[in-house]
Order: sequence, then structure tokens, then C-alpha cells
Amino acid sequence: MNLAGLKQWDDDDSPKEECGVIGLYTPGQEAALTTFFGLFALQHRGQESAGIAVSDGNRVRMHRDMGLVSQIFTPAILETLPGHMSVGHTRYSTTGSSLLRNAQPIYCQSMVGEIAVAHNGNLINTRELRDEMEAAGEHFDTSSDSELIARILVGALAEGPEKAVAEVMRRCKGAYSVTVLTPKMLFGFRDPDGIRPLSAGTRGTGFMVASETCAFGPVGGTPTRELEPGEMVIIDAEGMRFARGAEKAKANMCLFEFIYFARPDSNMYGELLYDVRERMGRNLAIEHPVDADIIVPVPDSGIPAAFGFSKQSGIPFQEGMMKSRYIHRTFIQPDQALRELGVRMKLTPLIEHIRGKKIVLVDDSIVRGTTTKQLVKMMFESGAVEVHVRITAPPIKFPCFYGIDMASKGELAAARMNLEQLTADLEATSLGYLSIEGAVDAVGENKPGYCLACFNGNYPIPVPEDMTKLAFEDPPEVGEMAAVSKVQPALIE
Repeated sequence: MNLAGLKQWDDDDSPKEECGVIGLYTPGQEAALTTFFGLFALQHRGQESAGIAVSDGNRVRMHRDMGLVSQIFTPAILETLPGHMSVGHTRYSTTGSSLLRNAQPIYCQSMVGEIAVAHNGNLINTRELRDEMEAAGEHFDTSSDSELIARILVGALAEGPEKAVAEVMRRCKGAYSVTVLTPKMLFGFRDPDGIRPLSAGTRGTGFMVASETCAFGPVGGTPTRELEPGEMVIIDAEGMRFARGAEKAKANMCLFEFIYFARPDSNMYGELLYDVRERMGRNLAIEHPVDADIIVPVPDSGIPAAFGFSKQSGIPFQEGMMKSRYIHRTFIQPDQALRELGVRMKLTPLIEHIRGKKIVLVDDSIVRGTTTKQLVKMMFESGAVEVHVRITAPPIKFPCFYGIDMASKGELAAARMNLEQLTADLEATSLGYLSIEGAVDAVGENKPGYCLACFNGNYPIPVPEDMTKLAFEDPPEVGEMAAVSKVQPALIE
């Protein structure tokens, strides 16, 4: 199925998901089908494109396309991917536009044979690296920063995975959690700041690596540990071992993973994220108490925090809207009349629960503010007498350059308006954000450090002033949308 060139419709202004990566070593079994289901568990991290690469010990085969995992991989396609090792990827573009040539895994030839590379994150020295590598004669087939990682690996893999990963970590600055497949082995690694997550574990007699622990359970895997910043895991016929690619910096795990991105059934820093988000709701109720009749979550991400707010405040929890889980995942664009309905296409109010009530509307974040404004309006139109908005993320005032496609600073509501102005703009009765301290406390102050750049502007890795998502984007060539790659097409199924 070729959905290249089509863009999924989604009017939501929430921070966009990043990418999800997975790796499997399943001796005596076919890995493709298991990878397919593992990617389902990670699809909240990106729905633009997906891909799976497999190895049978001699040859790497790959299929990737635009769209959802279920749209791309049919039983017939999965049968063309034999092998007991695999890597998979589901993507939301953060460097390079949403084109088929930027879909992952990235395929390259190396001295050890074909390799496939899947990357979650964003490099901040992309321009510098690309200029340097092009000057040395390197040719690039994509506009994605992920290809830079792949090309560096290609140049160093002959010396072994440890040397290759050390070279990536020496040259690449930014956020990257990566899984790599060669004909004989699978390995993964995490950047020295540990901004994006990566966990390793077992599956039967084999092994598994994934962005989040939520991907393990559905395929019978057991997560055993998170990779440390600057650490790598190597999996082959000898088993699973860990090595260090670089000395870890001060840990800078993205706090937004805990607030919004990762699934609530994932564990990070040894904490179940559902419980973390419930504690955020408790802290929010302490910091911003309100006299109200019911606590209403914005589904689904606001539900754990709304439970916490309810438990702390004693105000009853009550669902006030139901979510359609499919309307925003369509490739058919709504007409203008339907677009103007905005959030109502995805959320249907439960008017009987709302009418005549003073409600606390709990959500995870405000980015541009357009969706929140529509939600407040919908609550009032459904008969609410007061709408108090409570947000579990601190005010987002700065863009992310480490793998989240959030918005430019000029588009961020909290960067453009103070609290009083934003409350008036939303037409809410009141507005309260969880503080940075309250969010960190909910995760655990005794845990390793966090990246708080989108809240306070303190970027742990300095960001070039001219950084842009589409820095290396050229107009697509005729016929390019239908071609997965011009590199070794016979080896890509």
C-alpha cells in the first residue's frame, strides 16, 4: 500500500509525537510479525510512516511506507520479511519533512553488509555534520538527521559496534535513541544526555529493545532495565551485553515524556507513568484549588491527572466527553464546514454530565491554545456554568529541538500571553498550571535530572540559532513519492 504524499488530518495543536523504535532477537522464530505488533504499542509516538527491517543471518530485507502500521503491513508483506532479527520504526517527522524518502529504518551498505537504522530524537549539529560529510564526498539520499547517524555507523562498523557507537557519540550532538540491525547482530544505544528513552529486556529465549516498556508486554517480552545515558546494548548469538559508548553527561531525560508522550502503562526511572500523572494531578489540586462540582478530564491523556486532582480535592471525577479514536487518523481531508467543527469531530460532550455544573477541566498541556479554547467553548455550550482549566504541564514557553515537533516560540500561547491574558483568550473562568517543581516532585526529586528546556529555556545541549526542521529539504523529484529508496532497490522488499 503506497500512501506517499498523503498527510493525515489532525487539527490538534498538542505537542506532536516523536518516533518509536524497537529491536527483536528471536532465535528459531520469525521476527517480523512480532515487530509488527510491537510497533502497534509504540504508535502513539508517531503515525506518519513506519518500517520494519529483518535479518536471517545473511541478508537484511526491509519494507517501509507512509501511514499507520496496520495500513502498511499486510500478511503478504510480512511473509516477504523472513528472519529472526529485526528493527522497527514508527515516525513523526522532527527533522526532514513527511516524505517517503525520510521514512525509516534507514538502509545503508557497510563493510559488514547491509544495515538498517531506526532513530528517535533530533540532532542539533545536523548542518555542521552534513556539511563536513558532504565535503568529504558523502552522498545523502534523505533530508533526515537520522541518515547522518547511519552514515557514521557505516564508516566505523568494521571496527565493531562499540567503536561505531563511540564514533556516533563523539560526533553527534542532540537527542538520539537508536536501534541498528546488521546481518549478524542487533544493537541499540542512547545519547550521553539520555533525553529520549530506551529499554532492554528478554522475550522467551531471545531479547528485545524498545523506546518504552509498554511495547514488551503485548509481545510476551519482559523489560529488565533502562539503558543509561551514553550506554549501548549488543545482542547476537552470544546473548545480550552492555557497553559504554561515551561517559554519561548530567542526566537530562525529557520531562514531557512523563507528562504526555509516553504511554501511561510504561515505566521510566522505575515509576509507572500512570501513577506519576496521578501525582501530578494531586499536586495541581494543591497548587490551584477550586470550588467546583466535578472534575472532567480531556481524554485520554488528562485522565490519570484528573483522578489525582479528584482524590486530593474531594471533588467527584466525572467523564464529560467521549473521544473518537479514529477521526484524526484519516487520510481523507474534511471539507471546510467540517473543519470548523474542530474538536467536536473528535470529542463528543456528555451534556447530561455537564449541564448546570461548575467543572474543572484537566488536560496535559497548552501549546497554541486553539484546542483548549474550543474545549472551553464546548463545555459552556453544553451548559457548564463555570469552566476552570487546570494543566499538568508547566507553561510551555520555548520550542523543543530534541525530537518534539511542538511549535515555534511565536506560536506558543504561554510565550505570547501572561496568565491573565491567556485566561481571557481561552474564555475560561480560571486557569492554573502545575509548576515545574510540582511536576518534578511527582516524578521524584531523587531521580536523575530532567530536560526542562521547553519550560525554562535552559537547553542542556546548546542549539544553533538557525536550526530548522526542513534545513536540507529539496522539492521532491518526479516519481520520488512512490520510491522507497534509490539505494540498492533490489534489497528493499
